[in-house]
Amino acid sequence: MKFSAERENLLAALQSVIGVVERRQTMPILANLLLSAEQGKLSITATDLEVELVASAEIKSSADGRITLPGRKLLDICRSLADGTTLTFSQDGDKATIKGGRSRFVLATLPATDFPVIDELAQQQTLKLPQADLRRLLDKTHFSMAQQDVRYYLNGMLLETDGKMLRTVATDGHRLALCEMDLPTKAAAQQVIIPRKGVLELQRLLGTEGDVAITIGSNHVRAQIGDVRFTSKLIDGRFPEYSRVIPSAPQKAVVADREVLRAALQRTSILANEKYRGIRLALKKNSLTLQAHNPEQEEAEEQVEVNYKGDELEVGFNVGYLLDALAAVDGNEVEIGVTDGNSSCLVRAPGATSARYVVMPMRL
Repeated sequence: MKFSAERENLLAALQSVIGVVERRQTMPILANLLLSAEQGKLSITATDLEVELVASAEIKSSADGRITLPGRKLLDICRSLADGTTLTFSQDGDKATIKGGRSRFVLATLPATDFPVIDELAQQQTLKLPQADLRRLLDKTHFSMAQQDVRYYLNGMLLETDGKMLRTVATDGHRLALCEMDLPTKAAAQQVIIPRKGVLELQRLLGTEGDVAITIGSNHVRAQIGDVRFTSKLIDGRFPEYSRVIPSAPQKAVVADREVLRAALQRTSILANEKYRGIRLALKKNSLTLQAHNPEQEEAEEQVEVNYKGDELEVGFNVGYLLDALAAVDGNEVEIGVTDGNSSCLVRAPGATSARYVVMPMRL
């Protein structure tokens, strides 16, 4: 195998896939990238057995073939060379030589036949939509995914089509985030759970220009984003019936300036209990009082002017969850729907239905 490539082309492809190469590996081959040269095109594959990324780069190939090279070392070599450098790769036994300018590097290889590659998808349907729309769905919900929860189906995001809408839902059992959009064309009803790592990689890859094609299979989901192909295993499990925990019509609505409320919550949270992050919201006509205290007997209190016409009410919430929801709401104002001191609140832009956030109450 022998080929040459421009540094810029190679570097862009390497940076697209390196995110799934873990620094600590269970299998040595997973620290490597699979480089396949064929008919003037180089295909670079990275995988952690859950997520696979494939990027391509233009090359001048003199001998087609496949080779695996240490991913992070190869990326560092490309980064260290000057712009405009042409890199030449050649293989001799279990070593690969890379030449660029006056530099020469010899890297150890592992057999390309040992590299795990995800088979072709058992395709069920393909959706085509603008990258910016899919990115918005992920950005508005990803923060509510669980981390290392024993309920493994919560350590990911639900991607759901119901024929006309595409919806993402994430929950860690204490809060829930939902965002949805109209689909350009009709789609079959389907629910899949994308694992946390896959969601974060997809977020990183998606831009704001151009379209993305999402192929949903029975065990995998695949997205083609420009020259990069993303494939992720799906979590095999049943996602909770999320619609049951979303308050349909909260009896009382608090409307506030989003930035003013966010800043007040951040200030009050300084003295909240570091472990539980609880904060009390006391509501009365057109006034919201935020209160926090901690085991050191320290207290913080702040009043915020709001639009509220209901009865007096006190309820406790995790301040981090409220701040995450406020950060995801679009617009200058935020509406918090509450029922009583023991019920979840619904956070959204006033009157909005496309993005909704649910936060469960806390006993303080």
